[in-house]
Amino acid sequence: MALLVLSTLPAVFAAHVGTGIGVDIVTEDFAPKVWFCGDRVVEDDDLQPSLYSDDLKFRTANYAFEGESITWDILVMDKNGREKIEDVFVTIGDVQGEGNDIEVNCQEVLPRIQDPYEQCDAMIGEEEIHSVDLQTMKAYECTLTVETADSMYGEYFVTVEATDLDGLSGTMDENEYWFLNPVIALSIDGDLTFEDVRPGTETYSETLLIGNDADEGSGVRLDMFISGSHFYDSSSSGAMCPTTNELNLGAFSYYALNGPHETPGYLGISVGDEITEAARIMDGVAYGTGGLNPSNLLSPGGEMALTFKLTLPEPCNGDFDTGSIYFWGEAI
Repeated sequence: MALLVLSTLPAVFAAHVGTGIGVDIVTEDFAPKVWFCGDRVVEDDDLQPSLYSDDLKFRTANYAFEGESITWDILVMDKNGREKIEDVFVTIGDVQGEGNDIEVNCQEVLPRIQDPYEQCDAMIGEEEIHSVDLQTMKAYECTLTVETADSMYGEYFVTVEATDLDGLSGTMDENEYWFLNPVIALSIDGDLTFEDVRPGTETYSETLLIGNDADEGSGVRLDMFISGSHFYDSSSSGAMCPTTNELNLGAFSYYALNGPHETPGYLGISVGDEITEAARIMDGVAYGTGGLNPSNLLSPGGEMALTFKLTLPEPCNGDFDTGSIYFWGEAI
């Protein structure tokens, strides 16, 4: 009977009570952030090095030719972890941003920076990134070398893109715009003809217009040169001028105008079939060591006016129709 009474009493084991609830945490799938870190190098190639420079420092427009290269130092962050970064590469295409054609993969390197915000302008929203976190960041060097015009010709946006294992991607903010392998050409308007020239006299040609006929919109400026060969009579006429059957190129000289600039009188023409320092059309010299003479440059569509003078020796006999005067334009 006593046991029956005790079994009806309430069971109390502690002074508190509790329960639990499940937690659902969804981690953000963080798209890679790509920062260009300021060390960008544009280099010439070894196939046809520039006459005056090997670092393209005089180029003032966004064009590049086969073999030239562009190199960027890049920092990539993925807050899901550096191991999530799958690939980093350079793309070119018709539009800015992600999804253009992949041209070259970037190479992972050791970080060469201390303060990403200072050197890379690294920000996430308004948050400035002031230190390299090796748990979430990788550094890369990316080099794009311009291929032949068969595969790279025309205007393209160029950028660096990173993808992660979740299929997310990001690009550096600094999309570049390049005209790759523009066609460069010269135009010549006029004829260089001397008729019925009396030995021992000076005769002037009509004025020739020498123009930069590069692709429209390319911005290619040309440094202009002139050279030539000696002249001969193609027929068996007993030519002599004045002592042999060769008319020396020294009999020719020229006067040039380019906008407000002019040569200091009539200048001689360099002998040869190649570009040399002495062959610059406007006075034959550059300004400063390794510099350029701005009066000697032609922009696309620009023209120089040249008038030639022939000082024919005496005695002179023959029709000297074999030989050339060459005009050259070097893209700077």
